[in-house]
Amino acid sequence: MSDVVDNNPVIQRLLEQFREAIIETHVFRGDATAVVESARYHDVVRFLHDNPECAFDFLADLTAVDRLKLKQKPRFELVLHFYSRTKNTRFRLKTRPLPDSDPAVDSIVDLYPAANWAEREVYDMFGIRFLGHPNLTRILMYEEFAGHPLRKDYPVNKRQPLVEERAVPNDRPGMVFD
Repeated sequence: MSDVVDNNPVIQRLLEQFREAIIETHVFRGDATAVVESARYHDVVRFLHDNPECAFDFLADLTAVDRLKLKQKPRFELVLHFYSRTKNTRFRLKTRPLPDSDPAVDSIVDLYPAANWAEREVYDMFGIRFLGHPNLTRILMYEEFAGHPLRKDYPVNKRQPLVEERAVPNDRPGMVFD
């Protein structure tokens, strides 16, 4: 490890607590990153959230990368960006959901309610399932849409099933649907 990684307090805390689950770490231009095994993903996120020395109270982003064309295994990588408002620090956490044929990891909605829609978007676009998510349904594509459009093997000329036009529910006060 480099001196920069050795001196990063968040990486040090993670290595002390989860050394066997840490796949790799690095610091680039001041931004620290750790890659963790998917089986310990939720435990690591809980630690980053609950540990007062880390105190990452804000989930800035949760997205995914399909590494198919990079020929890297596992195929998918989940990327999270955290921020600590009390410590004014950022941290990037990555995990690689398994198996490639049906990738899944634990949901973190119980720790970060804001992860709800981000996990649904990743599910919709990449097909990564979040176990324990309260409402894991499509959020951008319609329910009958076949496949996951941000996967690198999704055919760009694929025809989707046509669906009947649906009435938009008018059950939200203040919103006009006419």
